[in-house]
Amino acid sequence: MSGNPRRCVCPGSYDPMTNGHLDVVTRASALYEEVVVALLYNPDKQGTFSPQERLELIEKSVAHLPNVRAEGFGRALVVDVCEQVDAGVLLKGIRGDADYDYELPMALMNREMTGVETLMLPGDPRLGHYSSSLIRLIASHGADVSAMVPEPVLQPLLERLRG
Repeated sequence: MSGNPRRCVCPGSYDPMTNGHLDVVTRASALYEEVVVALLYNPDKQGTFSPQERLELIEKSVAHLPNVRAEGFGRALVVDVCEQVDAGVLLKGIRGDADYDYELPMALMNREMTGVETLMLPGDPRLGHYSSSLIRLIASHGADVSAMVPEPVLQPLLERLRG
C-alpha cells in the first residue's frame, strides 16, 4: 500500500452532494484519521454548479466533521489525487451490484498502477436510490428533495433549478 493508510480520499463530482454522499463521508470519518472529499470535475463540461460552488456546498455540508476536508482537483486521475494528498486508501460508496461492477475494474487497475487500495463501503440502503442526476431532475419538476440533500445544499439547488 502506498500513502498514509490513516487518510482516505472520497472522490466524486458532487453536483450536488447528496445525503447518500454525506452518509459515506460521515462513516469514513469514523474509520480514518482524515478524510479528503476530492471534488473531481471536467472543466469542459457545464455542471449545475460551478466547481467553486460545489466545493463551498461540500465544505458547508461536512463542517460538523472535524477530520474531513474538501478539495478540488479538476480533471485528474484519482490515484494522482491520492498521491498528492498522501492517502493510502480510496474510499468509494456503492449502492448495489451496478456500482460494484463499475468500481471493481477501476479498483484493480488503481492498485496495479500505484498500490492504492480501494475500500468499497456499502451505502445506507435507505439512501441507495439517491443520485445527483435524479435529484436534480425531480427537483427541477418541483418535487420535495429536502430529505435527499444536506441542508446547506437545498436552497442553492432549488434556486438554481427553479430560478
